[in-house]
Amino acid sequence: MTLDLRADTVRRIEACGVVAVIRLQDGSRLRAVVEALAAGGITALEVTMTVPRAIALIGEIAPTLPAGFVIGAGTVVDAETARAAVAAGARFIVGPVFRPAVIEAAHAAGAAAMPGCFSPTEILAAWDAGADVVKVFPATALGPAYFKDLRGPLPQVKVMPTGGVSLENAGEWIKAGAVAIGVGGALVDPRLVAAGQYAAITERARRFIERVKTARETSA
Repeated sequence: MTLDLRADTVRRIEACGVVAVIRLQDGSRLRAVVEALAAGGITALEVTMTVPRAIALIGEIAPTLPAGFVIGAGTVVDAETARAAVAAGARFIVGPVFRPAVIEAAHAAGAAAMPGCFSPTEILAAWDAGADVVKVFPATALGPAYFKDLRGPLPQVKVMPTGGVSLENAGEWIKAGAVAIGVGGALVDPRLVAAGQYAAITERARRFIERVKTARETSA
């Protein structure tokens, strides 16, 4: 059952194509941000552990999400936090680094694991350790061409870039082989959040979803 739940989570992330990486200084704004993203068509949400009261907020929001939505925990670097996040309602666990214990804890609790890796050796090691998707991070210094090169010898690995993903290059990552893109500040801009400009976040979400859809259609 846990394997089926993990597979379903990954399918939902791939279907959406965009994982919104949510980093906030004011946790009280999380619900408004989630609603803005949802209005723009984004159904995969990653709440980072840098958000104040992140675990508690996941616990408050997870039960209220519409059918088809998945919420995950990001910036997870230890097994204890992974277990707490899943207990609160997280369906996937994302890390900035590759730690086997975090993958094991996520899987034991029925959640998908998405560790952060950089080199081909590290990416394959994480995949062999059971990663459901490998987050390539920081992708800023690599670019979409890295994914194209990587997919040649490692076509079986599901990869997702985080860091350096923008509206301008979103489609290029998908064309290069990414199963989804992780987008932080280019989507949930702290300045827009601070100003309460949630409609602008919704519009950005729509545009990212459209870029992914177009890239997939032209790559088919």
